[in-house]
Amino acid sequence: MNHYQQAFKRLYNKTFYRILFSLLSLPLFIYAICKYLIIADKITDPAQTSEIEEIVAALKQKYIFLEQHRSDMQLQKEAHQIYRRRYRNNDTKTTNDFTSFYQGILFKNLIALKIIFAIPLFIVLSFYLNPMIRYIFERIVMAVVVIIGVIVVVFTILYLSPLDAAYSILGPDATKAQIHQFNEAHHLNSPYLVQLWDAIKGVFTFDLGTTYKGNEVVTHAVASRIPITLLLTVIALIIAVVIAIPIGVVSALKRNSWLDVILMTLALIGLSIPNFWQGLLFILAFSLKLDVLPPSYMPDNPLSLILPVLVIGTAIAASITRMTRSSVLEIMRNDYVMTAYAKGLSTTQVVTRHILKNAIIPIITLIGLLVAELLGGSAVTEQVFNINGIGRYIVQKQLVPDIPAVMGGVVYISIVISLVNLAIDIFYAIVDPKLRSEIKERE
Repeated sequence: MNHYQQAFKRLYNKTFYRILFSLLSLPLFIYAICKYLIIADKITDPAQTSEIEEIVAALKQKYIFLEQHRSDMQLQKEAHQIYRRRYRNNDTKTTNDFTSFYQGILFKNLIALKIIFAIPLFIVLSFYLNPMIRYIFERIVMAVVVIIGVIVVVFTILYLSPLDAAYSILGPDATKAQIHQFNEAHHLNSPYLVQLWDAIKGVFTFDLGTTYKGNEVVTHAVASRIPITLLLTVIALIIAVVIAIPIGVVSALKRNSWLDVILMTLALIGLSIPNFWQGLLFILAFSLKLDVLPPSYMPDNPLSLILPVLVIGTAIAASITRMTRSSVLEIMRNDYVMTAYAKGLSTTQVVTRHILKNAIIPIITLIGLLVAELLGGSAVTEQVFNINGIGRYIVQKQLVPDIPAVMGGVVYISIVISLVNLAIDIFYAIVDPKLRSEIKERE
């Protein structure tokens, strides 16, 4: 239990954890506040009183020297603050502040009963005592904060948008009565804060309402478009990684050779060519001229996935190739690589055991960013190949503006990005020994 007490003391001095712990142990927190208000002035300690008097005397001398006036009440208040800061983390001293008092309520006498009333708090403290779990928990909390922030920003932009949803959907011939009825039906006449609260509440209750146009249930509409976007992303990513990383390694090992120049030129072309133009060229070549692949996506025809996957995978592969080459070249300059060669290891052994192991972190970072971007929907590619994915859906709905639909899509994207970043952070902690030691040593 002493470990729990020390963890609580370290965290409770931070504003975020103070609020969180107070909510997680609300019954005991309310009890502690009431009891503290009643008996705080009655708590006396001769040693504490004597030291506070010494501090008050020193403060008087200080303000006399500075020619500043302070009342006895102000001096007493400042002396108590100095005393509390001085002995806040000292278990042998009584500071009489609420933090110490609340800590005593939680961890002294009837511990089993306290755990029952504040079990969420003790669960969180258990997480904190495990460095890796604490690291993951903090990242999850950060992800939730980011999602809420995204909701607020996106909703505010849509709210301030000059586009009128009622006018866009009902058309220019709609009467004032019809527009008023539309706004009332969708709560668009409510104050900003009321609408914002409804949007945030809807996200966490999985009830985003219905779209303004078509009266679709937003959660169902978004969920129905996720599988095809996910399928395209996974296939394109697997193909790109399998091709790009070996090419990047070969290009780095053969740097400044004709092979390196050719491979990097192809990668630059892949990065430079716009997706919509590449998609149209592929349709023209493989569908209209050669007639070997369908020009648009058809759910019942797996061959219709080839062209959009190639378009998406080209840019991904080009980015990963260039990052792999750059990262491998940087690692190859280190002394331990030269030492590995000096030991007689083959190039394959050096690359797999030493170079790739240390070069993989920036590559994974880039892959994570690309995955988050693609899972948010490649709107241009989806439009070119008539794919009813999430990116195309958001672009179409934001022109109305269909606020529930756009919010549903944006929340999905923010969740995807947060989860991908969480996965990257966990991967870093697994493969990077420096980060692991920092996590274990951090208080």
